[in-house]
Amino acid sequence: MFSYSFRWDIIPTNFNFLLSGLQNTLILSAATLVLAMLGGLLIATLDMSRFRPLRWLGLGVGEIIRNTPILVQLLWVYYVLPIVFGINLSAYAALLIGLSVYSSAFISESYRAGIQAVPKGQIEAAHVVGLSNVQTFFRIILPQAIRMTLPALAANFVQLIKYSSLGSVISVPEITRRGMELSSSTFRPLEIFTFIAVVYFCICWPLAMAIRLWERRLSNK
Repeated sequence: MFSYSFRWDIIPTNFNFLLSGLQNTLILSAATLVLAMLGGLLIATLDMSRFRPLRWLGLGVGEIIRNTPILVQLLWVYYVLPIVFGINLSAYAALLIGLSVYSSAFISESYRAGIQAVPKGQIEAAHVVGLSNVQTFFRIILPQAIRMTLPALAANFVQLIKYSSLGSVISVPEITRRGMELSSSTFRPLEIFTFIAVVYFCICWPLAMAIRLWERRLSNK
């Protein structure tokens, strides 16, 4: 018979400790999204390049990243990059790089779809009025592509919040790592990780629902 004695008071007693981990999680996720948006744009640009070597580079990088586990990539960044380049890489920086690179590969597909969805007539009209290819891209194509990919970018942010928990493997002090440290000292994993799961759900579920409503409104327009 289940006779576990719950001790939920462990949560309010250590709430500030867990909250500091949650702050790190959200800050890390937001910073990663910004870097991933830039990286995704770079990969998408390479994918659609007229020069075959650049196009092959973009396609190859994207396929490698999308078809290998994110945890393996994270561990590779944390352990291999310092060996190859001889640099001191903190766990926080390794997680930021690993998540940014991984998300860039998926965001690039959203960018490419958005760019290809821009009507060719608008591009031709931009050239007629004298805009260069670069001006056309940044003034005509990119603004519309970003608008069409905003729901996908928001969904990626939700994924990043969850993926940030992988930082616990390399001792990044996000909320899951805080929970592991607290659990090892209090021997109360049930209460602690249940609370952490509820925190993730309370953050991710409303965002996911808002994104669905946003996508419906965009599709109706």
